[in-house]
Amino acid sequence: MFDALSEKLELAWKKLRGQDKITETNIQEALREVRRALLDADVNLQVVKQFIEEVRQAALGSEVIMGVSPDQQFIKIVHDELVKVMGEANVPIAQAEQPPTIILMAGLQGSGKTTTCAKLALYLRKQGKKPLMVAGDIYRPAAIDQLKTLGQQIQIPVFDLGKTDPVEIARQGVEAARQQGYDYVILDTAGRLQIDLEMMAELERVKATVQPHEILLVVDAMIGQEAANLTQAFHQRLGITGAILTKLDGDTRGGAALSIRQVSGQPIKFIGVGEKVEALDPFYPDRMASRILGMGDILSLVEKAQEEIDLGDAASMAEKMMTAQFDFNDFLKQMRLIKRMGSLGGLLKLMPGMGKISDEQLQKGQDQLARSEAMINSMTPEERKNPDLLARSVSRKRRVANGSGHKLEDVSRLVSDFQRMRDMMRSMGMGGGFPGMGGFGRSPLPGGGPNWRGRSAAPPRQRPNPKPGKGGKKGGNKRGFGGK
Repeated sequence: MFDALSEKLELAWKKLRGQDKITETNIQEALREVRRALLDADVNLQVVKQFIEEVRQAALGSEVIMGVSPDQQFIKIVHDELVKVMGEANVPIAQAEQPPTIILMAGLQGSGKTTTCAKLALYLRKQGKKPLMVAGDIYRPAAIDQLKTLGQQIQIPVFDLGKTDPVEIARQGVEAARQQGYDYVILDTAGRLQIDLEMMAELERVKATVQPHEILLVVDAMIGQEAANLTQAFHQRLGITGAILTKLDGDTRGGAALSIRQVSGQPIKFIGVGEKVEALDPFYPDRMASRILGMGDILSLVEKAQEEIDLGDAASMAEKMMTAQFDFNDFLKQMRLIKRMGSLGGLLKLMPGMGKISDEQLQKGQDQLARSEAMINSMTPEERKNPDLLARSVSRKRRVANGSGHKLEDVSRLVSDFQRMRDMMRSMGMGGGFPGMGGFGRSPLPGGGPNWRGRSAAPPRQRPNPKPGKGGKKGGNKRGFGGK
């Protein structure tokens, strides 16, 4: 996502490196690179023109900040303008004063609308809400069955009247939601391969009948610049209240994210970042701007982790690591946690500075995780619990290699890497700390600073011992503490 755009924008920063300040002359070349990058990313032409002018005015009008180079200052300006273009702040889903809140989903066929209905329903349930989905797409073959299958998968009910009048399906679905105490009702509607009058007229009748609180346009991010025209057409006829951008995890140029808000004036509320039903994230313009500029998105990474990690498990795991009791069962649990959070590539690209990892490197990482899991699965329960058994026995490692379809050297490498990691954790837990930190949990900051448990780390107390110890000085204990 946005990899190509990020690389091209970096050319713009290079144009300003080594300059003393931003001027009318030196900014022209940088702006030319930004314009080219946005157009290559399929951003709408009018949006590009307006964006470039806003950046130019902001850059020339900015004050010189001490210690900040012109290219860094220009990156900050572009970041701020990107945030403005995409809406400045996250806009949450509507909530009616009297439930249910009615959400009408619209979009072209193939945009992922039906799947997005299920993703949104699951998202709402995670927020403690009670959603009902309504199967209103009577034209696409198997659309109703698809929604019902997704509903069973996530255990959310689907209202279905078969292939009758879509307006009547919507009306009865909303009434059922009201009578049965649902908080939200999500109306799946028919899409077409292209916008037509019949499609719009039907959506207008559904809107007039159920009076939705939200009309969300589902847009395929891969259609690029056409997203602006699509958004404009739907907004003029229906008055959309927001958009959901799908397939942002694919090979997309990302221009749709920069065009929708400017064209319709309505916010992007969610983004689809994978095929799994859990792969729907709220849209934050500032976080997306950081991703576009290759700065990562650590807040989204933390939120993904919080959804999957149990605090009790995390504390237990930390204790195991610090006391060197971490075993292959724990290692396997951590790998499966990463899988639940999403693809390795998707997670790495949320980390600052990791956006430039090549697809080849990512694939190597994925392959290594798969190999490690296969080898661990071929170990006996006793070997997983006590990795030292493998370290001492070539025959055990050979059996694991044969069972997992890998080489003896692969198993030996896995075991030695695991032991090295555990030794590092042991040194931290036994008082060594990280190199240069002077003790377990000690901060490298002068005066101690907070340690890993959040307390201030004081210097080791001196404990007098009347007997000479191995420290070799009178008053020292066995480790030489307390000596003069």
